[in-house]
Order: sequence, then C-alpha cells, then structure tokens
Amino acid sequence: MDWGRAKNVLIYAFLLLNLVLGYQLWMDARESAGSSLDFTSLGESTQRLMEEKGIEILAPIPSETPAMPKLTYRYVNGSKAAKPIQLEEPIDSKLIFSEQEMEAALQPFIPNIAEYKLDPLANPDVLDRFILHPLAEQKWPLFHVDLALYYSNQKITAYELSPIEMSTFEEEQQVLPASKALGTLVELFLPDEAVVQDIELGYYGEEFNSDSQVAAPAWRFVLESGQQYYVQGISGEVISPKSDKP
Repeated sequence: MDWGRAKNVLIYAFLLLNLVLGYQLWMDARESAGSSLDFTSLGESTQRLMEEKGIEILAPIPSETPAMPKLTYRYVNGSKAAKPIQLEEPIDSKLIFSEQEMEAALQPFIPNIAEYKLDPLANPDVLDRFILHPLAEQKWPLFHVDLALYYSNQKITAYELSPIEMSTFEEEQQVLPASKALGTLVELFLPDEAVVQDIELGYYGEEFNSDSQVAAPAWRFVLESGQQYYVQGISGEVISPKSDKP
C-alpha cells in the first residue's frame, strides 16, 4: 500500500469534512441570528432588573411579530374527553423521537395527528404521557387543548383526544414583540433567580362553560422550574395557568 498517497487522501478528506462542518455552522448561525434579539433590545430598566434579580434567559428571543387573528373553537363532542382510549396494539414509544414515524404509527387510530405538534414542555412533572397541541393555520399551537399519548413500559398504550373545530374572527393584528412581553414579565412577574427556558408564540385562552371558546395570540414563557406564563399578544395582559387570571 502507498502510505504516502493514503495519508494525502485522509488529509484531503478531513479538510473537506471541516469545510462542510464550517458551512453548516455558518448556516446555523445565520438562522439563529434571524430568530433572536440581543438583550440590549430590552429597556435599560429591564436589563437592570434582570441583573438585580438574577434572572437568566436561556432561550433565543424570537424576532417575529406576525399579524394574527383571534380564533374560536368548540369541542366536536360537546366537551373534553372523559377518559383515555386504549390502543388495540401498544406502539413502541421510541417513535416519539421522530414525529414523522410517530404520525405514521398512530395515523390508523388518530387520522388527523399530523395537525398536532409535540410539546415536551407542556407538563414536565407528568411522566406517563406525551402532550401534543392542535395547530391553528397549520403553524401556531393552541396551548390550552391537548392530545395526550399515554405510555407504559416504553410503549404508547392509549390516547386522550377531544376533537375541536376552529375558526378565526376579527381582523388580523400585529403581535407585540417577544422582547416587550419579556420586559413586562421581568419587571412585574418573574421571581428572583428565574430562568426562562423557552419562548414560543401560539394561541391561549381561558375556557368557560360555553359551547364556543375564544383564544388569542399569546407568547408562552416556560421557566426552568416548570412554571408557565402567557402574555396576550395583542393586549399584553399576563396570565399564569395556575391561577388563569390576568
């Protein structure tokens, strides 16, 4: 074997690999730069309070401020599901790591599962189920409505689903920036040493004893402790699910 030639081939292969990895890192940096804001975009008083209270922001702050309408939804069967439905054959829960495989496996039981999005932060303290939310306009999760996949012994054994019908109303309005919503939380609601783990835009609304429910655009902030806050995307009101009161 010509070891000199083999050595040169290996060197060129490593150079090519480094080029590919470097390009991927550059693309990732470009994508992340477009989806986050520098903390200096927050007001000076907010930055000062973050430092004084020891608040950390680990999630990128989205820069998007789309125009979104409010929506109404109703439960097709009149109310939420009363109990889980057992699967005829349990499904290996490792499929949860690939949403496409999960959708394909569960499609015979839940035909519209592709219209739902997995939410690993929905109930971090609940260890026997995965939570998904229906998507409004095929993009925005409706945080207050759940599709629960129950699992045991590493297999999905049952699901709990309350089918809904959604429709929009009112004209679209531009959603307030995530940085502004975050500023409100820092100044008025977040406790000392809070760590913001995730920031996501979707829909949220309190549910009432009514045939039709209303949901508005909202920024969801999830703390490392599991506590969640919603900031209404139009009015800027803050809601904590534990009290469901602004």
